[in-house]
Formats: sequence, C-alpha cells, structure tokens
Amino acid sequence: MVMNAEEINRSLARIAHQVLEANHGARDLMVLGIPTRGVPLAARLARLMGEVEGHPVPTGQLDVTMYRDDLRSQPTRPVGRTVLPGDVDGAVVVLVDDVLYSGRTVVAALDALHDLGRPAAIRLAVLVDRGHRQVPVRADHVGKNLPTASHERVQVRLAETDDVDAVAILRDTPADTGVGTEGTR
Repeated sequence: MVMNAEEINRSLARIAHQVLEANHGARDLMVLGIPTRGVPLAARLARLMGEVEGHPVPTGQLDVTMYRDDLRSQPTRPVGRTVLPGDVDGAVVVLVDDVLYSGRTVVAALDALHDLGRPAAIRLAVLVDRGHRQVPVRADHVGKNLPTASHERVQVRLAETDDVDAVAILRDTPADTGVGTEGTR
C-alpha cells in the first residue's frame, strides 16, 4: 500500500487549495469527475473547495466511453452518464480522475468536453500520476507521483465505491491477461 485514507485526504486538501489558488478562488469553476473513481474524488474536491470558499462548487461527471480509442478491443464497455452542473461555455473545468497513466482517458475526456461546449480553461487533477504516457498529457494538480514499472498496476480504492480509502501497487502475475479490473490501472 502506498497511500492510506489519511494520505489520500491530505492530497485532496492540497489539490483543492492548489486549484483555488490557480483560479484565484472558485469563481466560474466546475469540477467534473471521470467515472468511476474520478466521480467521488471530484465530489470530495468540490466539497473541500466549497468549505474554503464558503459556498458550493458545482460538480458533475463526464462519461468518456464513446470517445475512447479502445472500443474495438473492449466493445462491451457500458456507457455511463454525463451530468453537468451548468453550462460548460466559459467555465473553468477541472477534470478529475484517479490515476493518470497513458493519458488516453484524458484525451477522450477532452474530446467529450469539447462536444459539450467551450470552456474558458480546462485543468486536470489526478490522485496518482504513474507515468508511462502514450500521448502528450500532463496533470496540473497531482496528489502523488508514483513511478511504476509497466508490469505493475495501481489500484485505487475509495470508500464510496470500495468501502475503504487506499492506493496500492499490484504486480501482474503470469496468469494475468494485462487487462486491469475497474479501479486498477
């Protein structure tokens, strides 16, 4: 295990303050989580920012399923929901995900977001950045940089989805197919 509940909470508090500082407050902010674990992380970040600012920060979720470039290899992926708390046009959108790995999910999120409107700015906040980019994407706000080997996987577990907050590094075994389970990248 590389992060426990306390470390996750501390990282989210730091990210919340960084986002507010970069934006000079919460004006025009919209926080969108990328399913699955990005959604509860986005809700936590929005709550923390709201506590600092003294008013709620709009939060929602952005489904990227139909924008992914791996639909041919994983066509059975269920389509999720996009829930916007307001108009994307002119908003400063903070995309939130649990793990930044290849960057392909972020590219899909950018494509999905641009189909919904034209934000004033888009920022990326992730709990864990594990490296291994396949596209030129970089997070603006990172909870923990976690260099990993390509044969390792990062598993994020959150109380909202898994009844516990923890981040662990898992090693693939010879029997593994290389396809991670939800929450593991």
